[in-house]
Amino acid sequence: MPTPQPPEPPDDAAAQEIAPKVVVGWREWVALPQAGVEWMKAKVDTGARSSSIHAFDLEAFERDGQEWVRFSIHPWQKSDDDHVELSLAVLDRREVRSSNGQVEQRYAVALDVTLAGRTVTTVMTLSNRDEMGFRMLIGREALERGFLVDASLSYAGGRPKRAVRRRNWGR
Repeated sequence: MPTPQPPEPPDDAAAQEIAPKVVVGWREWVALPQAGVEWMKAKVDTGARSSSIHAFDLEAFERDGQEWVRFSIHPWQKSDDDHVELSLAVLDRREVRSSNGQVEQRYAVALDVTLAGRTVTTVMTLSNRDEMGFRMLIGREALERGFLVDASLSYAGGRPKRAVRRRNWGR
């Protein structure tokens, strides 16, 4: 059974350096095209290698000889009103050390994320982030694909209209 490999950055390093970098802040609104999620708040974290998303109701299963995982996400902070279910191929299982020093085994999947208008496929680990300030964390593996982080900025890539934020985020 072949194991799927994580997405690779472009091979052409020169083209990557020539492409303009997109400036993002320490927190951003992102989209998840595969899930039909147009807006989700994310923390941009250069201290984290991989990206992570709050996932619950995880269920592993096999499809065509390959391991997959079905899971749900809550796209809005501080709200359990809406949930979106996804099924994705498992790339691998990673041991991840959380900010409090605990090591846990997590599923890793490839997920498209649109950050500041640029869509990249990145490795996303599935984790219980319900008690964290952000339900999604964008790590270095995604950021090295053409982003510069300005820690003095918030939402440099844009944000949903105020009515959308109030209705779905509770603020």
